Amino acid sequence: MSKPYNVVTDLLDLYWDDPVAFAEDMMGFDPDDWQRDVMMDVAQFPRTSVRSGQGVGKTGLEAALVIWFLCCRPNPKVVCTAPTKQQLHDVLWAEVSKWLENSMVKNLLKWTKTKVYMIGHEQRWFATARTANKPENMQGFHEDYMLFVVDEASGVSDPIMEAILGTLSGAENKLLMCGNPTRTSGVFYDSHNRDRSRFCSHKVDSRSSKRASKENIQMLIDKYGAESDVVRVRVYGEFPKAEADAFIPLELAELATGAAVDPIGDTLHLGVDVARFGDDETVIAPRIGMKVFDLKWYNKQDTMVTAGQVLSIGREMLRSFPQLEFVEIKVDDSGVGGGVTDRLNEVIAEEGMYGWRVIPVNNGGKPTDDEVEHYENRGTEAWAIVRDVLQESFSKHMQGEPISVELPNDERLITQLTQRKYRMTSKGKLALERKEDMKKRGLDSPDRADAVILSFVTDNALHYTNQRPAGW
Repeated sequence: MSKPYNVVTDLLDLYWDDPVAFAEDMMGFDPDDWQRDVMMDVAQFPRTSVRSGQGVGKTGLEAALVIWFLCCRPNPKVVCTAPTKQQLHDVLWAEVSKWLENSMVKNLLKWTKTKVYMIGHEQRWFATARTANKPENMQGFHEDYMLFVVDEASGVSDPIMEAILGTLSGAENKLLMCGNPTRTSGVFYDSHNRDRSRFCSHKVDSRSSKRASKENIQMLIDKYGAESDVVRVRVYGEFPKAEADAFIPLELAELATGAAVDPIGDTLHLGVDVARFGDDETVIAPRIGMKVFDLKWYNKQDTMVTAGQVLSIGREMLRSFPQLEFVEIKVDDSGVGGGVTDRLNEVIAEEGMYGWRVIPVNNGGKPTDDEVEHYENRGTEAWAIVRDVLQESFSKHMQGEPISVELPNDERLITQLTQRKYRMTSKGKLALERKEDMKKRGLDSPDRADAVILSFVTDNALHYTNQRPAGW
């Protein structure tokens, strides 16, 4: 057995699951804390995504992981890609060359302009550079051990990313995406939003990095403003505030998930979005004051069961919060929701449930504020109320006041709230994107978001039951 092969087997045994130690021992690479975290996630999990500001050391991290994977997996294939040839070859591939040349494994690997391979195993043991300009460049790779490194991932188109994801089918196939978060759509954006439960996601702010130029950071802030999208993307590692046609900006919803608001008030609000069967969810959203509690969701249950769940949650909340005197249940009354409304009214009347009332909401009906006529229907109006509440909380927070709205830290909820678009009708009114059109874009039906929106609906025209039951 050759001496180089003996060295490789030693590396496999020692550094298989520890790229940090490999980079330090074999490459003289001194990783920052966030780089350590990312490297260990790549070792342990299949998909890792990093959004960051400029100058924090993304390219060095990528190069270290490429060399580690080549040395610490048998017969691996590593595919490096970026949106442009310049970014791929002049930046990422050159960084691999730099770190390899100064490493203790430089005699094991051969670097060329398009390939790095294990000497003596050129055909099966290599890394290659492929520009992300057509899907077929990413296809045809099959191996037990594969690593795809996507640099400036926000600029890689969905068809190419989908080709990469389709290739990664093995248990030891891995994906690392890094980049400035320049777009609020696409696979990279989704990895930090609706799909982040499937990724190990990281955010790196340039201000916290010892590698980033503080002079350049201040120049960007002075030139563009601290809250500009340029600074958000290049310094904070945040996505732009929103696409032009997104109804609720991501930053408004995310701020509310990090709040801690006291449940103040004497009324429990229950938003109920009903889906009888199929893949959509029936969701119940409890709210007291400006605090929305954890959502309850169910699949494939009939309207009678849903009505029972609503009543059970209401009673449980009343026991937990003694200050409550009233319960308002706001039900999406269109379609199968009408059955839930009818059953709830029956039970409330039969049992003489003091303080309970049901508010049926027809999202396709006329807005309640007919004088303003900003919105095409009541559903759009309801979403606008929540958007304005979140915007007011955000604006006050930016002035140093506490966050005034709390949402549950629910990935699907935040995605649904922030990915729904709007349009302007021919009559000059705002109209929410239809659920059918959202599904065509590959998004979930916004059931969780709709339940939260419903919890904020008010209707003073209906009245409470007047009798308080025994034991209330």
